[in-house]
Amino acid sequence: MGKTTGFMEYQREIPEEVNPLERIKHWGEFVIPMDEERLREQGARCMDCGTPFCHVGRLLSGMASGCPVNNLIPEWNDQIYHGQWREALIRLHKTNNFPEFTGRVCPAPCEGSCTVGLSGSPVTIKNIEKAIVDRGFAEGWIVPEPPKTRTDKKVAVVGSGPAGLACAAQLNKVGHTVTVYERADRIGGLLMYGIPNMKLDKKTVQRRVDLLTEEGITFVTNTEIGKDITYSELKEMFDSIVLCGGATKARDLFVEGRELGGIHQAMDFLTLNTKSLLDSGLADWEYLSAKDKDVVVIGGGDTGTDCVATAIRHGCRSVNQLEIMPQSPLKRQPNNPWPEWPKILKVDYGQQEAATLYAEDPRRYLVSTQRFLGNDQGEVQELHTVEMKWVMDEQGRYTPVEVPGTEKVIPTQMVLLAMGFTGPDVSLLEQIGVERDERSNANAEFGKQVTNVEGVFTAGDMRRGQSLVVWAINEGRQAAREVDCYLMGSSTLP
Repeated sequence: MGKTTGFMEYQREIPEEVNPLERIKHWGEFVIPMDEERLREQGARCMDCGTPFCHVGRLLSGMASGCPVNNLIPEWNDQIYHGQWREALIRLHKTNNFPEFTGRVCPAPCEGSCTVGLSGSPVTIKNIEKAIVDRGFAEGWIVPEPPKTRTDKKVAVVGSGPAGLACAAQLNKVGHTVTVYERADRIGGLLMYGIPNMKLDKKTVQRRVDLLTEEGITFVTNTEIGKDITYSELKEMFDSIVLCGGATKARDLFVEGRELGGIHQAMDFLTLNTKSLLDSGLADWEYLSAKDKDVVVIGGGDTGTDCVATAIRHGCRSVNQLEIMPQSPLKRQPNNPWPEWPKILKVDYGQQEAATLYAEDPRRYLVSTQRFLGNDQGEVQELHTVEMKWVMDEQGRYTPVEVPGTEKVIPTQMVLLAMGFTGPDVSLLEQIGVERDERSNANAEFGKQVTNVEGVFTAGDMRRGQSLVVWAINEGRQAAREVDCYLMGSSTLP
């Protein structure tokens, strides 16, 4: 723990942010780092709670509770309080390969299960994690650590998102020769193209990729396994294969007018924007511009928020975000007890920016899209909606029902579908012969990560479905351990 009475003496503080009206003028990160004294005070709030729930990652009521990579949170909180930054970094890296990613984009289920949060505000774990690793890079403590010896085993990792990178990093540590294949032109998967730059600066991603390269991992871009290289060819070259392709099949909206121009999947919008930003600073115009358009984002999750923030930076005329679910309550409800993830209303950065710019929160709850209407050029011009209510059916399940007389028309020239993902691209799985579960994901037992095909493992969203970056890292690490056992008969990996 930190200071014995720290949680009673100090209040929770979160980092300040650049004013929304200023930060929407650029694509840089906008969280202002805390000074060391304030960080020490926040670390001091970590109490001697006996059984820390913060680092015991598990699913409760279908959502993460505690840290899925089992970060040793009380230990490095105590070390920060005592000024032992380098020791804290060692403890942090012991369980998490990429704390600079999770410290920026993780929703922090650890904080939702923090014991201090039972009767007050939880410890600012996420911010402390980010501060530790950022200081580690700034001080030069994080350097390439290639393995001292190499085995004669070769492993192919398909997909360079957080699961693939974590798996590759772990396998490389024990001396296997690892090659990571990525079909895009840059390494990072979701980290590179699925998350906007102002949320996760791509220089941060590239810095870690460069470090992994110096440690001996080979990265191959613009190469799609199953097309550019067949599974049979891959099998001849490697002793084991790990599939980390993610859940890339976006959920669609099949209503009248879906074929109109100006209606795009959110990930296409975000990916093209980041690629153009990195290639030319948006000077090549090879992206879907929201400038001077009335934008409607359908979907209330993180991806929808990222679309709102990106459209604002383009200079959209207005932005609405539609959600079929009701607004979350302001505080925990009796059916959502600690240490479950608190299902309460949050105002994320995109909504904050929209509210500052347009004087209202862009979210509209309990709204369903009925159809799209377009102009003579086949471009979307209107989105027709109706309000919904959730009604319990005879089986005790809640289903959405339209409320008559609540139809509305929203003018729009750009619609972004951010309704999540239904599963992985199954073409490679079919080529290999990997069995799939009822949700079309690669079928493999959690913790074992092995498929029905000899020598083929899987990790991340391709196995578990759309989830958090931190779960992907967890699965990548587990897959690495199981691959090492498969190749060597046993493993020293955690």
